[in-house]
Amino acid sequence: MKAWSWDRYGPPDVLTLKDIDEPGIARDEVLVRVRAASVNPYDWRHMRADPKLIRLTMGLRRPRSGLVLGADLAGVVERVGDEVTGLRPGDEVFGEVKLGSFAETVAVPRDRLAVKPARLTFEQAASVSMAAHTALQGLRDVGKISAGGRVLVNGASGGIGTFAVQLAKTFGAEVTGVCSTRNVDLVRSLGADDVVDYTREDFTERAGRYDLLMDIVGDRSLAKLRRPLTSRGTLVIVGGIASGRGGWLGPAAQVLRGILASPFVSQRIVTVQWKPNSTDLRFLAELMEKEQITPVIDRTYPFAEIPDALRYMERGHARGKVAIAF
Repeated sequence: MKAWSWDRYGPPDVLTLKDIDEPGIARDEVLVRVRAASVNPYDWRHMRADPKLIRLTMGLRRPRSGLVLGADLAGVVERVGDEVTGLRPGDEVFGEVKLGSFAETVAVPRDRLAVKPARLTFEQAASVSMAAHTALQGLRDVGKISAGGRVLVNGASGGIGTFAVQLAKTFGAEVTGVCSTRNVDLVRSLGADDVVDYTREDFTERAGRYDLLMDIVGDRSLAKLRRPLTSRGTLVIVGGIASGRGGWLGPAAQVLRGILASPFVSQRIVTVQWKPNSTDLRFLAELMEKEQITPVIDRTYPFAEIPDALRYMERGHARGKVAIAF
């Protein structure tokens, strides 16, 4: 089968389309014929070993042999392990793996898959998992969002942000999105009650307005991010697309600062990390079937042009998600 692999860290040029063996599956795994994938900052960070901390698990000098890039996927079940229930060959599914979805087939743990909503294309379904999981768990699980609460999403037009705006509205919050001028109409169309154009207004000057602030961008200090929160408000740190490029810790530096500061301030400072699970995927699928949330796709690239998709994603201006069609 064909798969995108890399044998040294660096820009998208290091990726090579190779012929590799089809993976076997464990008793609790499903072999999926991939029909679509999507690109995340997670992918280019692993490709570049940015932050350098990634090298501790991926390989100090170069990536371990046989690694395949990609996390999000949607496709068709080909085989199931002996312990797998609820899925059978021919089912259309979506979900995620730690690495490996930029390949024609991939072995996926059963608890990282759900049945694809019928109303979604494969490209739409493949654009859900990592971004929507992060938004959901950030708002609901660590942010403790409540109906009637005032929520601000910094980075509202990106992959995580477009889901965060929609999810916050489904939870009954009053939502403000922060984005650039060209994305104001998009964020409003997702249900935002108010939109801040960061080229014209600094949202951190809105002192004491919000009960919850989800920071996806990572381009402001903790002191500035705390300013628009109420005295008992919650700051949810996603990590940050913009923060820490080229260093050892990358986005983890902002996370660490938040953990260290949290005991000394009246506001809650919490962090969120992607924790894939089928329960949340099914919850998201139900919302999509009801048309309460919809994936936003900026561009779709063919499987053969994944390096170009990564180059576009790295520029940091994608509106929603970048999908891959197989």
